[in-house]
Amino acid sequence: MTTLTTSFADSKTMLRRNLVHAKRYPSMTFALIIMPVFLLLLFNFVFGGALKSSTGGRYIDYLTPGMMLIIPAYMVAGVAVGMATDMTKGIINRFRTMHFSHASVLTGQVVGTLIQGMLGVIAMTLMALAIGFRPHANAVEWLAAFGLIALTVFALNWLGVAFGLIAQTPESASNMPTPILFLPFLGSGLVPTDTMPAGVKQFAEYQPFTPITETLRGLLMGGPIGHNGILAVGWCVVIGVAGYFWSTTTFRRKTK
Repeated sequence: MTTLTTSFADSKTMLRRNLVHAKRYPSMTFALIIMPVFLLLLFNFVFGGALKSSTGGRYIDYLTPGMMLIIPAYMVAGVAVGMATDMTKGIINRFRTMHFSHASVLTGQVVGTLIQGMLGVIAMTLMALAIGFRPHANAVEWLAAFGLIALTVFALNWLGVAFGLIAQTPESASNMPTPILFLPFLGSGLVPTDTMPAGVKQFAEYQPFTPITETLRGLLMGGPIGHNGILAVGWCVVIGVAGYFWSTTTFRRKTK
């Protein structure tokens, strides 16, 4: 077998291991999926009446594309904790004695969490549709929207792997991604950036979640996308590449 074939087979094994863990210990996955759905309901039914005037239309239609990105942000903590748990409980040392691609451990974590994250996005979308979300997207636009969300989850997961590798304990790994959890709220996910004070507005407009949110909103609601599509993909590529090299370099150093 070639090196590429071996790596692919080993990555499939690690992916299966990750999914089995998620099945046996569903509490974290459940929390990471249910909490964003709860926030969708909270903002729509509790704050929606006060916030809808700033969006110029039905608030649930404005809110849902932004809330879809809460799940990618939350999944960073899940993959960080999973990676930190593997690093601190000795399983990696056992893997080092086996003949397989060590990088597949990272790939399994990333792809396994990607699958869980996309299931969460589907659950949130169904909930949003049930409470009044009415998108105008055709099949191609839906596919593009979910593709962008998947790219966002994939990129952020590599960052989460790096957090898990440098953390001393799973508990500290769960706290490291906290700044990322706030970014969807400090962008255009809840209200337009034009309603924000000057300093907050500038931060919101130049952080990565805003162009991703605006691209999703344009795809799903038929609005303009403009340069946001290029910025959204660009941010995902930069985050994903940086997270990949950070995590693989750290992993090689710790498993010498």
